[in-house]
Amino acid sequence: NAVTGLIAQKGHHAWVRDNVYAILSIWGLALAYRKFADTDEQRAKCYELEQRVVKLMRGILMCMMRQIDKVENFKKTQSVDDALHAKYNAENGSIAAGDKEWGHLQIDATSMFVLALAQMTASGLKIIFTLDEVDFIQNLVFYIGSAYRIRDYGIWERGDKTNHGFPELNASSIGMAKAALEAISALDLFGSHGGPASVIHVLPDQIKQSEVVLQSMLPRESSSKEIGAAILSVISFPAFAVADDELVRITRNEIITKLQGRYGCRRFLRDGYMTVREDQSRLHYEPAELKAFENIECEWPLFFAYLIIDGVFRDDIGQVDDYNRLLADVLVFDDNGNKLVPELYYVEGDKIELEYRNPHSQVRVPGSHVPHIWGQSLYILSCLLCEELITPGEIDPLNRRHVALPNSELVVQVALLAEDENVREELNNEGIEADTPSSLKHIEVFPARMLALAYQHLGRNSKLGLSGRPPQDAGLIATSLFYRIFDSVVAFTPQFLDYKQFYLCLDNELLVDDIETDIGTLQAHWRLMGRPTITLPITAAMLNTGSDRPWITKLITKMQLGYINGVRVQLGKLSDFLSTSCIKSLDFLETHFSDSPQGAPHKNPSKFFQILASLSPDSEIDASLDTFVPPKAPGSGAVTPERNLSIPTIIRHSPSGEKIQRLADVAGVSLQKRHRTWSLLAKATPSLPQDSDADVNDLLLKLENEISFQELAITLNSLLDKRGPTFVVDLPNRHVATVEDLIDDLYKQVCDLKMWSLVRHTAGMLNKRVENLAESVTDIIVHQKLLTVGYPPAIREETITGPLHPDELKKIISTACGHDVRASVITQEVLVYLAMFMRTEPKLFKEMLRIRVGLIMEVMATEVANALECTGDEASGYFVNMSPFEMKHLLHQILSGREFEVTEVVDEETSVLSMTRKQSIRNKSVSILPLDQKVSLHPDTKYASSFKESSRRKMSDIPSRLLSTNSNDSDSHNGSDKPGKWMRRRRIDGALNRVPENFYQYVWRVLERCQGISIGGYILPQYPIVQEMTPNELKFAICVETALNRIPHPEFRQLIVEALMVLGKVVELEPVQTLGGIIDMNFLVHQANELFLQDQTRIDEIDYPVQELKGSEDICCDFYDSAPAGRFGTITYLSKVIVRRLDCQNTTECAIC
Repeated sequence: NAVTGLIAQKGHHAWVRDNVYAILSIWGLALAYRKFADTDEQRAKCYELEQRVVKLMRGILMCMMRQIDKVENFKKTQSVDDALHAKYNAENGSIAAGDKEWGHLQIDATSMFVLALAQMTASGLKIIFTLDEVDFIQNLVFYIGSAYRIRDYGIWERGDKTNHGFPELNASSIGMAKAALEAISALDLFGSHGGPASVIHVLPDQIKQSEVVLQSMLPRESSSKEIGAAILSVISFPAFAVADDELVRITRNEIITKLQGRYGCRRFLRDGYMTVREDQSRLHYEPAELKAFENIECEWPLFFAYLIIDGVFRDDIGQVDDYNRLLADVLVFDDNGNKLVPELYYVEGDKIELEYRNPHSQVRVPGSHVPHIWGQSLYILSCLLCEELITPGEIDPLNRRHVALPNSELVVQVALLAEDENVREELNNEGIEADTPSSLKHIEVFPARMLALAYQHLGRNSKLGLSGRPPQDAGLIATSLFYRIFDSVVAFTPQFLDYKQFYLCLDNELLVDDIETDIGTLQAHWRLMGRPTITLPITAAMLNTGSDRPWITKLITKMQLGYINGVRVQLGKLSDFLSTSCIKSLDFLETHFSDSPQGAPHKNPSKFFQILASLSPDSEIDASLDTFVPPKAPGSGAVTPERNLSIPTIIRHSPSGEKIQRLADVAGVSLQKRHRTWSLLAKATPSLPQDSDADVNDLLLKLENEISFQELAITLNSLLDKRGPTFVVDLPNRHVATVEDLIDDLYKQVCDLKMWSLVRHTAGMLNKRVENLAESVTDIIVHQKLLTVGYPPAIREETITGPLHPDELKKIISTACGHDVRASVITQEVLVYLAMFMRTEPKLFKEMLRIRVGLIMEVMATEVANALECTGDEASGYFVNMSPFEMKHLLHQILSGREFEVTEVVDEETSVLSMTRKQSIRNKSVSILPLDQKVSLHPDTKYASSFKESSRRKMSDIPSRLLSTNSNDSDSHNGSDKPGKWMRRRRIDGALNRVPENFYQYVWRVLERCQGISIGGYILPQYPIVQEMTPNELKFAICVETALNRIPHPEFRQLIVEALMVLGKVVELEPVQTLGGIIDMNFLVHQANELFLQDQTRIDEIDYPVQELKGSEDICCDFYDSAPAGRFGTITYLSKVIVRRLDCQNTTECAIC
């Protein structure tokens, strides 16, 4: 269009994506003219082509800026109603379809515009003219920055392949957004004429999040598309978003193998668009209708152009020649002999059945849309590259084709910062050098929250109504840089040290583990120049743990040796690292604060951050320098004297009781009793008992008497339930306080004493929430995992399907846990740990589709009960009293499938001085031991304990408390026939919902040949599942999981999984056309159990104790504990039953057995 510069299709509609792709060929032609122009006419043509590019890009920019309110709203809501439009009116730039009339939320289209803008600007084009436009582009970066968690309609605009308008997470959108963020980061949009104000800033942690999610999805496109040809644009030109060459190769081969035809590539499997069988009168498809499109999907020639360009960039001459030949055969010619690329080729109606029976055998005809400007542009670009009129470097001036790989030799720098001179002197006594805030010269240190607050002013523009970056954490990578703020250099402490409201920060072992994890994360994801630098504050609370060697000291000693978990580490001072670190400028702040009424804050960083904090709507943000250190235990100088007296004047001495006796020294004892039942615990974390019938006056009277911490917690819990948190407690000779105040004071006291059971209980009563709960849940979900909280059966579980507000998440968790406050708190803990493992060790979750947090908590508690051979109530006591570090590593051991042992550690009665009285404490804990470690805890073993303010001596500061495992294969430790081993494995795998590789594909083959599969009374029907879904489709796996989750007993669930695998193998080996009606999997497993019992009775020649050994679902415990393979293996009996059921050949039975 001569006015807007936009290219119209199908009337006056101009699609953003198609326009950007269309202008790439004009840009490429301009580059060729720029290089070869010899005459004034040719130079004039070059200039005109360049201005055509600028006009179109600015035309799109103007259309977007007319919807600036949507950009602002979308940053907060990420709602489909607030999305930028995907197409505009080419005549005047107005909207072409209403908000609800089209699937406008297409992150890849906006990202493609940003990517092209970056590349074209780097090539020398001047597209952005003003700082207002720079601010708008900066806000577009915020718009696409959360692409890794945004479900959109995707590159084909219709979302789920049924076209019902369901957005989904698309790999092509995430990959394009990641590429755009990388390309435009630190780019000056004014080119050589710019300055600090025209530079775009991108936080590296946003790129890292997109990268991790993208790699976890590939080669899958989305939940409804097991593969998509659009991913070619992500793994190659123009995005080059994937650094892993092997993953790129696998994805490319998957696309070619499953989607390529003679005329192009299908967009995805069972794509009905423009086929003869498609009903043109409606946009959506019926689920059972999709199978009708199988093998007759339209083929798109534009993907041949992608593969040609990909071959040129990889210097693969063979690939270039092959696809040039294929593309030449499908081009059509206009009246002037010009070669045109059709949109697609389809199968005519009279050839549908022949093509379905024999794919790629029939001649196809081009669709009516010729030329397809997207495909035509890529074809022209491929011709320019093949004829060497332009080079790959000219259309990729930012060198995206050279994607940065992780640096295995990266050195992570760690600078220690002592809280004060006393801490510094204590470190010096250990041979450790450290700075203090007062000793630093030319560098100041601030908490990570201040960096996030500074970035909130990025892109802020009052004229346009843009608020800048949303309030989000800066992230680990961002806090590992130095920053130049005006004339000063500042550093920031790690992000996780900002979380100080929840009790996890009080566990120094967990703190050390977090530091080690962060060092590994930096090694895996650092892509910036220079080395990462972690500024690690050391506080008195970290050192005064009561043990001979504090955990933080042990960590620093490891750092001095130069390696942490295989990552090179260098200790030093901040000033020594300036020359080797990455230093980034925050000059954009000067634009916003140069006219500040407070004066010139940039002369003093401390004053500047205080001003930032005062301007923040969050009144809790503190910029003072003493907040850079990790939080001390709540209660350590954090309350007023009046509040401080409320608890000590109520609590006196606890009744003297006998010392807790050890249940047994289980070193060397089997991890579980052979036939211990699964349902040890009704709940893994029962709440403390409540005086539900006690009168309020009686409860108040209790508070006047001498009561223990636990009795006080019970009493306050009852008052909370009866009168609420604001009920005023006014006792004689006591300070007036509300119930909430008393609980808060109790929370601080038990935090000081590290009484984890009461810490969790009081945290639940105070309705505390993990600060990064929402981020943790999002990290799990975006890795294509289903998440449920609460306890089985399924009707009591709550499913979390997408990112939610933290308060909403807290409410869902509380409801799912039946308002059991400790269960609610531990659920939050486990979610945080699961997210950590998801980020750092995604392989732990391989073949796990659904994560059932409640069931995982039950199996954790059951493992403790089995190891200690105690009752469910006793195991619950141990479980809830584990430190956060111990709980995290118990979870890790279960996820990793390793074996371990649990021993009881008992604190002696210890006289503890607290404020003005002494409190006798009796505490139980557990210690997780490797199988090869022999420990003898004699009755007279004593552990000296003392409590000082916010620290407490560990109950057993010995290496055996580490949650380590035997370096040898656990299977061979006590022999492969160790009693209870296979029962335990089936329980754990069932609780984790872990399935064998290719399990869902085998189920699909079975379902294809029968009318349905019955699992626990739930029917998985063939119709319409097989007609709608493909074998590798995530939606199909979800359907199977839905059926399996109806089984309440995890060990029985695993037998069903084994039976389905055997059935799938039978179908694979035996050419069975049909398996009949509905297959009852429960019946097959019970028949296999009967065969097993018959064999046991026949071989032993005795009456087998069936009733005594009956387990869940009336299956013999010995059958649960049988190895899968072998003469008496579960697969052997399942195979016999299935073969008899299907009346197969004996050869099949032999092959299976």
